[in-house]
Amino acid sequence: MSNNSQIVNLIEKGTKYCTSLTEYKRRETISVNIGDLWMGSQYPIRVQSMTTVDTMDTIGSVEQTLRMVESGCELVRITAPSVKEAQNLENIRKELRKRGCQVPLVADIHFTPNAAELAARLVEKVRINPGNYADKKRFETIDYTEASYQAELERIRDKFVPLIKICKEYGTAMRIGTNHGSLSDRILSRYGDTPLGMVESALEFLRICEDENYFNIVLSMKASNTQVMVEAYRLLCKKLGEEGLKPYPLHLGVTEAGEGEDGRIKSAVGIGTLLEDGLGDTVRVSLTEDPEFEAPVAKSLIDRYTQRAEKAIAISTWKPSDSTLPAEFDSPINPFQYARRITSEVDVFGGHNVPRVIADYSQVGINQHEDLKAIGHFYLPATDKWAMNDLGADFVYSGQKPATFMLPMGLKEIVDYNIWSEKNCPENLFPLLNIEAISLETKLHNSLNFIAVSIDNLKSEFIKTLKSLQQCVLVISTKNEHGMPALRRFFFELNSENINLPVVVWRQYERMSSSDFQLFSATDLGGLLIDGFGDGVILSIPDNIDNSDFQSLAKTYNSTAFGILQAARTRMSKTEYISCPSCGRTLFDLQETTAMIRKRTDHLKGVKIGIMGCIVNGPGEMADADYGYVGIGKDKIALYRGQQVVKKSVHADHAVDELIELIKEDGVWFEPIQNEELASF
Repeated sequence: MSNNSQIVNLIEKGTKYCTSLTEYKRRETISVNIGDLWMGSQYPIRVQSMTTVDTMDTIGSVEQTLRMVESGCELVRITAPSVKEAQNLENIRKELRKRGCQVPLVADIHFTPNAAELAARLVEKVRINPGNYADKKRFETIDYTEASYQAELERIRDKFVPLIKICKEYGTAMRIGTNHGSLSDRILSRYGDTPLGMVESALEFLRICEDENYFNIVLSMKASNTQVMVEAYRLLCKKLGEEGLKPYPLHLGVTEAGEGEDGRIKSAVGIGTLLEDGLGDTVRVSLTEDPEFEAPVAKSLIDRYTQRAEKAIAISTWKPSDSTLPAEFDSPINPFQYARRITSEVDVFGGHNVPRVIADYSQVGINQHEDLKAIGHFYLPATDKWAMNDLGADFVYSGQKPATFMLPMGLKEIVDYNIWSEKNCPENLFPLLNIEAISLETKLHNSLNFIAVSIDNLKSEFIKTLKSLQQCVLVISTKNEHGMPALRRFFFELNSENINLPVVVWRQYERMSSSDFQLFSATDLGGLLIDGFGDGVILSIPDNIDNSDFQSLAKTYNSTAFGILQAARTRMSKTEYISCPSCGRTLFDLQETTAMIRKRTDHLKGVKIGIMGCIVNGPGEMADADYGYVGIGKDKIALYRGQQVVKKSVHADHAVDELIELIKEDGVWFEPIQNEELASF
């Protein structure tokens, strides 16, 4: 049976994966105890992270754990790559308790069942990776018969049951944590490199647990690719229900999300999309930063939902009366496999065009060349020319304050309809008008018009208006607290009515920290893009912002918009770094090395580089990367092309240079632009 036919069969059984697509309702789960900490739908969503100090450094691990708890961690994971580290968990735990810290500890296990069996006697929880607990990775494709595959499952059972029995005896919890990049050869041979393969990898182990009447389990489906990650968690929820397995709590995370703005945006696209649908009972944000910086990010994502149900407007209140969709429904699209919504092509929107970025300057207008620097367009006086960087906005909305000079060729301007009309409907400006203002007599632009639609008070007659429009792009917005599902519902309505106009999603938020803005906007826009919805984005700066603050905010909002599109894998505009968050296994300074590689390669638009601290997070975990930089020993680096090692044991002093040489050999490298004027900006 092919992978595609297996997906189709799943869809034929229904597409339900969450409690509601329209209301905020947490998925009901069983309760799991991790020491004295309870987890599940009856409890708050828990925050956790992982230490980066060598596990054999008892005091260093203890002091870092204390900082993590102070920052908001409710449970702390520590790597135990061998028996000696597993044994030292006892010393770490004793010292923490001596200092009055009762935080539950989680032993992180790869490859070593004997370390897991020891750790399960010493700490509150063990995490195992089903891809490497009972298997070694050889990157082989194996043709299994049903009998030989069942024999493999029996082999796994023999290796795994001893750990289950220890966990039952000691009251230890377990996370069965699948990683997209470390699926076993057995799973890859049978299911392919797919979300279904990730789910089955965990279920093979989970079925054994249930056979042994062991249920103190948390599940995870982590991937660096946000589309794969979201699809896998959704499919897991569906499969648990279909097989009659218990609804276990979910641990959410995006692996190797990276650092800074990119890491936060990528984490929010994956984690936030699932939280919006009520999935998730604990969150770990994986940043290439010190772990105490991860917990506040996770907490910001989680806290958004503490009062979501009470604040959200009932989405059914704006539903057109003749809608073909009921108030509650299963997903009318395939939520387990990405497919972009099919739209007509209107100018550079829809069809096969990448989603567009529109900057909103309607508050301040465009009065001088310098105003456009924040959105990636630079005027060079010496040559009287314009330059554009990789984050150059495609359009700028100036509203009632059109530009006072001719814009660069790479930037088009949108104005309010009355301004466009007063200027005698010029071809080089594009009008924005409300859907309520459209009539048969309304004069429109010949090639591109923007129609503003607030979905909060949408009336059924406007659906008929939408069906009659041509050369138009919808610009949709909402003030609903439960905004992403509300907007998603609108896309479902368009599909059910066979309306294929391109859609730009317009969001505006109250004044908040840059980090929260990035997290919230990435959740709200990313959740739509993951499902194939959206042909452009507008992120409007809060009202009543001083002109002096506008430019810095405009730069943040513009880079965030591009970052969301990249994190959702719908438009690649810069180099992507798949870097692990570091842990006690890491064999070099991950933060420093990532910064060094970024400095040398961040001009390579669309290239994906994996930076992994050890072989555990090696070729598998960076499955999507074009090139890899992996620690294999002290000061020793292996360089990868895709998943193939091409240079072994390169000394760390020369490894970045060797990586660049590898990129040059493939003809991918080009020198960064050396323009003194542009560099000065």
